[in-house]
Amino acid sequence: MDFRTIINIPVSDIQINHSSRMMLFGSCFSENIGRKLQQSKFRVDVNPFGILYNPFSISTAMQRLLSAKPFLEADLIFNNGLYHSLMHHGQFSAPDKEACLRNISKRFESAVLQIKRANLFLITFGSAYVYQWKESGEIAGNCHKLPARLFHRFRLSVEEITEEWEKLISMLTAMHPDIKLLFTVSPVRHWKEGAHENQISKSILHLAIDNLVQLFPENVRYFPAYEVMIDELRDYRFYDEDMIHPSSFAIDYIWQLFSNTFFSSETIGINKEWEQIRRAMEHRPLYPGTKEHEAFVKDTLRKLETFSRRYPEISCDDIDLPK
Repeated sequence: MDFRTIINIPVSDIQINHSSRMMLFGSCFSENIGRKLQQSKFRVDVNPFGILYNPFSISTAMQRLLSAKPFLEADLIFNNGLYHSLMHHGQFSAPDKEACLRNISKRFESAVLQIKRANLFLITFGSAYVYQWKESGEIAGNCHKLPARLFHRFRLSVEEITEEWEKLISMLTAMHPDIKLLFTVSPVRHWKEGAHENQISKSILHLAIDNLVQLFPENVRYFPAYEVMIDELRDYRFYDEDMIHPSSFAIDYIWQLFSNTFFSSETIGINKEWEQIRRAMEHRPLYPGTKEHEAFVKDTLRKLETFSRRYPEISCDDIDLPK
């Protein structure tokens, strides 16, 4: 007898390999899967604006990269001793205006190059609620704890999200007809919105994505990370201590499903081979300098050299070699 509901996910016609050029935008799922992809040596750029939750902010960020319009001091605001960008996560904020702008610009310039090369985007919507900066009408990607009275809070409709992303996807497919977009909905519940409001919000995101799948059947797919977490992993033992975010076990499980859906058996084999090398390189010996440790280091370096020769498309230049 099986005491849980299994979400059956068919193998996708979109195949991801180590030659794919990917960019990930959005909520926590993009961060979690992005970290796994990076660990497995895929070519991936994860959230160049930091975590973003609502569909409009994600779309605006991608369009800003496509335009390559740089950020200026006029784009920054000052609050609680820090300079911020409403389009960016707080990780880019700084007490010095020039430092904040440098943080933003360095990451932005790199992502401008990546978005022109990307052939696959993974987008995670977190919430249909947005906060509009009253002063300029801008939708904030992050409010940076500014007073609520400075924002107009409202919920996007299915039609508004669909229209916004239909324009963006049309722009992307005009540039690259074969480009692919994988959409997910974050399973992280936004309790501050209220339990009922959170459910409405998630439903709107699902319906909007379904519209996009229908509008762009050759380019857009949906991955059911939300359904796996909410239904298949519904027990609270699969959640972190806050009882809202997925636990590391849940993330690993969803990553396994993602791998089975989008990776070929050859790619999965490469990932397993690399994982053994990565773990060996991260190993911290109790007794460095012993003959056993020296032999371990030589064996790991030999495996790394063999791996690099066998898979030249995978860059190992940034590897922190064992000592």
